[in-house]
Amino acid sequence: MAVAELWETLKQAIVTYTGLSPAAFFTAVAVAAALYHVVSGLFAAPPPPPPRPREEPEAEPLPPPVQMGEVSEEELRQYDGSDPKKPLLMAIKGQIYDVTQSRMFYGPGGPYALFAGKDASRALAKMSFEPQDLTGDISGLGPFELDALQDWEYKFMSKYVKVGTVKKTVPVEEGSTASTAPETSEATTEAEKAPATEEKPREVSSEAVKEKEAPADEGAQEN
Repeated sequence: MAVAELWETLKQAIVTYTGLSPAAFFTAVAVAAALYHVVSGLFAAPPPPPPRPREEPEAEPLPPPVQMGEVSEEELRQYDGSDPKKPLLMAIKGQIYDVTQSRMFYGPGGPYALFAGKDASRALAKMSFEPQDLTGDISGLGPFELDALQDWEYKFMSKYVKVGTVKKTVPVEEGSTASTAPETSEATTEAEKAPATEEKPREVSSEAVKEKEAPADEGAQEN
């Protein structure tokens, strides 16, 4: 009841003070509010520009790959990414590739960081991360493993630059014929260089023969 009475009082006040019906009054109020919003939008100050994103420093261009030639496995370990000033190298089947551009994969902390600085042919063929498989020895691998290794080699050949080869070392056992071979060959060489001399039979004159036979004849006569 109180709400109805309040509404009737409000309608009478609107008619008395504005001369408009309640519907016309509220319509005029809505139009005035909309007009005010439009006009204030036209003259309002523009919003501030959004903050500019921070410009990240451009990455330094990678140096061109340097040809290493033939290096030993010990020398190859120095290029495992621990020194950021050195290129990142990795070998497959004795062929060394510069993988510096993929440091996020083969560099320190990467998923394949164990392969850097090594010939990881066996590990790639077997997809193994065991230390004993981080070698270039691929003996005993099956056909499927060799096919997988071939795919890795094709991928490296198409993506990275070949910069050298791994020097193969052949262990020499003590006391083997291989160790004595140089001495034998040197002795043979010296013997071949020595001048060949032939001993000629000494010529004996007929007079000397007669002199030797003469005492023998004399001894026979005395007997």
